[in-house]
This record gives sequence, C-alpha cells and structure tokens, in this order.
Amino acid sequence: MLLITVPATEPIEMYNEETNEFFYTKAEKEQTLQLEHSLLSLSKWESKWCKIFFSKEEKTHEETIDYIRCMVITPNVGDDIFNRLSKENIDTINNYIQAPMTATTFRKEQDAKPNRERITSELVYYWMFSLGIPKECEKWHLNRLLTLIRVFNVKNQPPKKTSKRDLMSRNAALNAARRKQLNSKG
Repeated sequence: MLLITVPATEPIEMYNEETNEFFYTKAEKEQTLQLEHSLLSLSKWESKWCKIFFSKEEKTHEETIDYIRCMVITPNVGDDIFNRLSKENIDTINNYIQAPMTATTFRKEQDAKPNRERITSELVYYWMFSLGIPKECEKWHLNRLLTLIRVFNVKNQPPKKTSKRDLMSRNAALNAARRKQLNSKG
C-alpha cells in the first residue's frame, strides 16, 4: 500500500469574461490517499476502458489518472483531488507501480522465447485460480502476485535433462578438481 499526500491549494483570483467579474476559486486542504496497485485495480481499469493495461501502447493522461483513481482505497474521495496531483505525487505512484515488492529474482534463461501472450486481468485470475492461489491475493501488489505465479510455474516444471555435452564437461571439471586436490595425474 502506498500513502501519498495531495497538497493543499490556495484560492486563486480568476476573471469571468462573460460576466466581467472577478471571482476566487475554492481553497482545498491537503488530503492523504491510500493506493494499491493490485489485480483488483487493474480489473476495474480494464473493465472501464476495455483495453489491455499491459500493452506497449502509451496511456493517455486521462487513462493514467483514471488508473490512479482505480488504485485508491481511501473512501469518499472527490474527483477534484485527481486534478490536484502534483508531479511528485505521480512520480511516487509510478515508482510504486514499478517496484518489484519482493526479494525473489529469476535467472535469465538463454533460450527463453519472448512471451507474446496478451496479459489481461482475466488471464491473471485464471492463473491464480488454476494454481490454487486464494482470491484474497487479488489485493496484493500486482508485481508480487505475478512473481508468485511465476514461482509456481518454475517449481512445477519437470527438471531439465542435462545434455551429454554438459554432463561430460561437468564430469571433466570434477575430475580435474579431484586430481588437483589429491596431487594425482589420473
């Protein structure tokens, strides 16, 4: 969960050209928001925009602000608060979205082919349920949930068979180390 504070605003003097009158905008107090980048927020956003969130296509400012709106778990937040988000607020939110939120890492596989599957919220729900991950995990940070799903996939794969070349090379290295350790020639 991320907490951000949206700064307060001072009243601003404005001019209405139609009525030829000056007026002041309303002053707003600062507000703290709780946000979660989760499968639940992703699902809300995709159901509204009918677009894939994890696409290479750049999101519009409106889509980005609406995703932030979907992330908010603070009750009774007015729509005007999203217009007051500072650049620092948005940078903090983007850093939170991109954070791994786990200590788990994976080795890069040399022969791995890039996955061209289009990942939607429904697909992630399918993965969750088929792996027996409880529905409560939909509120986890999305990157942590995706890492858990990947761990399941890695652990459920059958062990790779070692090629004859790799086996012979490993045995040769072991034999050389033993010869060196025992000061032997063979």
